[in-house]
Amino acid sequence: MAGGGVPMGPGIGGDGTPKNKWAGIFMTAFAAFGGILYGYDTGVIGGVKVMGDWLKTFGKEGPKGYAISTGTESLVVSILSAGTFVGALLAAPIGDRIGRKWGIISGTLVFCIGVALQMAALAVPLFVVGRIFAGIGVGIISCLVPMYQSECSPKWIRGAVVSCYQWAITIGLLLASIVNEGTAKRPNHSSWRIPIGIQFVWAAVLIFGMFLLPESPRWLIARGRDQEAGVNLGRLIGMAPEDPEIDVQLNEIRANLRAEEAIGNGGYIDCFRGTHNKIRFRVLTGIFLQGWQQLTGINFIFYYGTTFFQRSGISNSFLISIATNVVNVGMTIPGIYLVDKAGRRSLLLWGAAGMLICEYVVAVVGVTVKDTDMAGQKVLIAFVCIYIGFFASTWGPVSWVVTSEIFPLNVRAKAMSMATASNWLFNFAIGYATPYLVNSGRGNLNLGVKVFFIWGSTCAGCLIFTYFCIPETKGLSLEAIDVLYQNTTPIHSVAYGRRLKAEQQEMHSQEYLTEKATTAGHGKDKVAGSTEYVENA
Repeated sequence: MAGGGVPMGPGIGGDGTPKNKWAGIFMTAFAAFGGILYGYDTGVIGGVKVMGDWLKTFGKEGPKGYAISTGTESLVVSILSAGTFVGALLAAPIGDRIGRKWGIISGTLVFCIGVALQMAALAVPLFVVGRIFAGIGVGIISCLVPMYQSECSPKWIRGAVVSCYQWAITIGLLLASIVNEGTAKRPNHSSWRIPIGIQFVWAAVLIFGMFLLPESPRWLIARGRDQEAGVNLGRLIGMAPEDPEIDVQLNEIRANLRAEEAIGNGGYIDCFRGTHNKIRFRVLTGIFLQGWQQLTGINFIFYYGTTFFQRSGISNSFLISIATNVVNVGMTIPGIYLVDKAGRRSLLLWGAAGMLICEYVVAVVGVTVKDTDMAGQKVLIAFVCIYIGFFASTWGPVSWVVTSEIFPLNVRAKAMSMATASNWLFNFAIGYATPYLVNSGRGNLNLGVKVFFIWGSTCAGCLIFTYFCIPETKGLSLEAIDVLYQNTTPIHSVAYGRRLKAEQQEMHSQEYLTEKATTAGHGKDKVAGSTEYVENA
């Protein structure tokens, strides 16, 4: 026996469940639509802040026309991330109290308030307040969507389902670039109000869809609502609530929850206890993984790419921005496929190595060629796109997959909220600091393209962190991941995971057959009793 004391099993859609329950997969994949809000809102501001009417409305006239100061640019871009930091921390009590499903809906409603305030604004203060409210909503959604997906999706495709969240983010970024390009030259407020207002459409789709989806069975079990959990689990795996498979999976969730509750009551302090199943290490891994994802420098491209390409002497920077977003969307698809084939750990290692090389190439090319050297600028754009491709197929989706599955159930909401808050805290810091790093003028470092030396160095940190801290969890149920952490280290997790999966499959087959036999026996007793009654009559 490779494992320890925590029960192992299949999770939702385990080894005894046929891999054809597409209704449940589509239901949990739909929740990824929340990523559209995140990606679109991130991408839309990059184009809006350089539109002529927006600059005329919120900026000041100078010798080169209307413009905003570096401080205002930093505030407008990064304040969303400050709001999302708060929203991510609020997601834990919201998700634990009212559930994952209704938590996502409530976060979307808060987001809509922020969109309305931004559309109504004619001065920077109200616009900033709107960005804060939108950020709080996005923060709640960005924490609860991956959590909902990981708790409801089958383990054999859990990585791909959660990766769809990142894919939705990239689609949102692409849609923002297209809409910005379509309205940028309008001479009035509609140039920036239309891109911002379209977010109501994405919000309405998400609210309506989530209203129809089932609540997480794991959350319902934790709240003592076992009957509802059975019904919802049946919807997710396409079985009747009385099917023996439902009881097998619910019993496994109950057993795992009891074992976790014996360790602690699930408070924030419990997230940092040095227990036998390494809760502290797992929580810190999630927090730092999300931080390292931001330190790859990817949001530099999507927040400031339009401005960066303009200053690099590239004409029609809006079209270049669309091209980079197309790469982002397209290259996320291989990541969705590979996350459950190649595994989480391998993708993160290869992705960090690839991004490291690309970013150093961009930095070297940028400082050695002139802005007027079109061949050099094309090389720069090409390696930026390759770098985006590496991120999109590895660190983009996989970081969300890992953080959605490595935490124990009794602290999952709180640990996930802190990991997501870490993502947004680093996002805020990078968004706020970047103009001061790359812009010219007094008080700025004027690094320009040399900022990619920083991003290349941080990717080296990503590589080291992954090697020592990220285990391979491909194909394991959420309950079996507990056992893996108890008995091995990330470096040796691949071999140990193979042993766990073999034992898990054998154990589940035995449990399923036993449950089936018991149910069949009860059925025979009922038939015999009925026959005896008829004969006596």
